[in-house]
Amino acid sequence: MKKSSAIDSLAALAQETRLNIFRLLVRNAPKGLPAGAIARRFHLPSPTLSFHLNVLAAADLIHPHKNGRSISYSAKLEAVNRLAEFLMEDCCGGQDSCVAFVDLKNDVGTERSHRKAPAKQPRRR
Repeated sequence: MKKSSAIDSLAALAQETRLNIFRLLVRNAPKGLPAGAIARRFHLPSPTLSFHLNVLAAADLIHPHKNGRSISYSAKLEAVNRLAEFLMEDCCGGQDSCVAFVDLKNDVGTERSHRKAPAKQPRRR
C-alpha cells in the first residue's frame, strides 16, 4: 500500500459519522446494506449520507453495488487488511521481539515473542 492511500483511508475514517458507517458495514459484511438502511440507522438526510459514502468510496474502503433500484454498500475488508499490514509492516524494527499480534493474511493469532512481562516489585512500607 502506498503512503498516500493509507493517509486517504485514515483521513476518511477520522470522522465519527464515517467511522460509524464503516463499522456498521463491517458488521454486515460481506453482503452490506442499502443506503436507505444506513440513513435510517444514523438518522442522516440523503445528501449528508451521500457525502460520507462518497468519501469512504473514494478512499477505497467501501464498494457500492446496484441492488434493484437502490444502491447497497459493503465494506472492502481486504482494503482494511492492507491498511493494517501497512501500519504494522515495520513493527519493532523487524525484530522478533514484538508482543503477540494477529496474522491478517491467515486470520490466525501468532506469538512473535517469548518475552515475559517484568516482574512486579514488592511494595515498600
